[in-house]
Amino acid sequence: MTNTTTGTTTGTTTGTRMTGAQALIKALEMENVDTIFGLPGGAILPAYDPLLESSMRHVLVRHEQGAGHMAEGYAHVTGRPGVAVVTSGPAATNMVTPLMDAYMDSVPMVCITGQVASGGIGLDAFQECDTVGITRSCTKHNELVLDANDIPMVIRQAFHIATTGRPGPVLVDLPKDILQNEMTWSWPTDEEVAASLPGYRPTTKGHPRMIKEAAKLIMQAERPVLYVGGGMLKARAAEALRELVDLTGIHVVTTLMARGVLPDSHELNLGMPGMHGTATATTALQKSDLLIVLGARFDDRITGRVDSFAPEAKVIHVDIDPAEQGKIRRPDVPIVGDCRQVTEEIVKAVRDLMDSGVEQPDLAPWKSRISGWQEQFPVAYEASEPGRALKPQYCLEQLRDAAPPGTILCSGVGQHQMWSSLHWNFEEPYTWVNSGGLGTMGFSIPAAIGAKAGHPDKTVWAVDGDGCFQMTAQELVTATVERIPIKVALLNNSYLGMVRQWQEMFYDERYSEVYLSTDVPDFVMWAESMGCVGIRVESPEEVAPAIEKANSINDRTVVVEFRTDASEKVFPMVPAGASNDDLLVHPTQQAIRDRLS
Repeated sequence: MTNTTTGTTTGTTTGTRMTGAQALIKALEMENVDTIFGLPGGAILPAYDPLLESSMRHVLVRHEQGAGHMAEGYAHVTGRPGVAVVTSGPAATNMVTPLMDAYMDSVPMVCITGQVASGGIGLDAFQECDTVGITRSCTKHNELVLDANDIPMVIRQAFHIATTGRPGPVLVDLPKDILQNEMTWSWPTDEEVAASLPGYRPTTKGHPRMIKEAAKLIMQAERPVLYVGGGMLKARAAEALRELVDLTGIHVVTTLMARGVLPDSHELNLGMPGMHGTATATTALQKSDLLIVLGARFDDRITGRVDSFAPEAKVIHVDIDPAEQGKIRRPDVPIVGDCRQVTEEIVKAVRDLMDSGVEQPDLAPWKSRISGWQEQFPVAYEASEPGRALKPQYCLEQLRDAAPPGTILCSGVGQHQMWSSLHWNFEEPYTWVNSGGLGTMGFSIPAAIGAKAGHPDKTVWAVDGDGCFQMTAQELVTATVERIPIKVALLNNSYLGMVRQWQEMFYDERYSEVYLSTDVPDFVMWAESMGCVGIRVESPEEVAPAIEKANSINDRTVVVEFRTDASEKVFPMVPAGASNDDLLVHPTQQAIRDRLS
């Protein structure tokens, strides 16, 4: 029953009277939310009062964008929807970037925004904006609530939509007077939620005939490749993938969003393909005769020029979103359904064919070819010369080798993101957090805080560049005050590194507005001013001791600034708009480039 003194709603039964704000907090508790990332303001203020008596933890951020990325980081590593709560107007517009980021990477997230009183909507009231209109194209669903009695159902719908089908962000916009109005509590049943969403029926079970067709193609292919995307992680399908790989002996490439779905140590894992993927993974896709695409969407960073992508390959495409079928590449066998369920059914169908006496073609020649590429085109870089700046790849390898088991790695966007994917060894799923589709600079620090809040028992390293770091570093204050200690590897090359690489390679070394500064800010002093331990590393012999010290500090956030070589570039690389056949390898491998055939 409602406690009229404190506003709590413990032990609430149907028919209890309470405010819309109390109903909101109660509904979040009913959805088993344990952590909220947010920042209060005028329109959402009524919801912050009953929050005082809630069992949920609220993490007070320093910028609303940080709340959104923290919610994403939490969702990435736990599989549960991240929750962000902010007020109206500029707070809501500050959420647009993380909402779009979550939308493109299919991250389950529920965002609650305050809104001006319903009578003031459309009158240009103070801190008013059309939040629903602004976020319509970057949410899976959004809704403006105009009756306090609707709050329980709207929240149930939000969590249901965010976590089923293709996951994504859902926004609920709550006017201040709706939060203040009284309502009668009623928690909807599963049946009532389903009935309230008559047009929302995600397909989870794959078509039996298509699954059999897929199995037949798998048993006929001589150069098959499993092209695995982030949808397999969203579907909790790592075990099903492992079973399919071990049954068929087919090599696997994992997109940037799928790193860790199959251990990098697995002999059939070729790593990441595409614009900055390994030469072997990218070439294997190009030369294959069958692509088994699981939870991936033929992103342009993978395909290069679409009309030249894997020209001899037939395509089996498994995705829960029917809109992805044929959007980029027409599949020979389209299967709409949950990746885990469909993969399990494909395993059964393949096993049935094997049991009936059907044999796979001899894959040995294809495996030998792939093995040759792996041997001749490993991920490469040249060691730092004495007295010169650190090589970022070396720093990452040292971080990798010293990382405790189960370490979660978060990255910003740019060169350091690609080096992280190429040089880290991902042995477990849900240990890699990054911004793939939107490529959001500033993602790393808040996402790492969200990941640490979700798994406080795990070590969380955030790898960032100096450009990304300066966008959201204020959230390290949040980490300090809220006691959510993370570790930051800051690869400082004093440039917007990826943009500099493109200007060097494709704009005749005309470096336009990419130089930041070698002296300002002083990152160590900045880190210390935010309550963190700051460490600067400038020579190779300092790298390992600094990492060891950082790993030994667990009661505070640590920022390790590595002064790195600004001229270092990410290889391999497929130039934008080019074919994957035009892959640029590291200069030390250029003399044997023609062996990628």
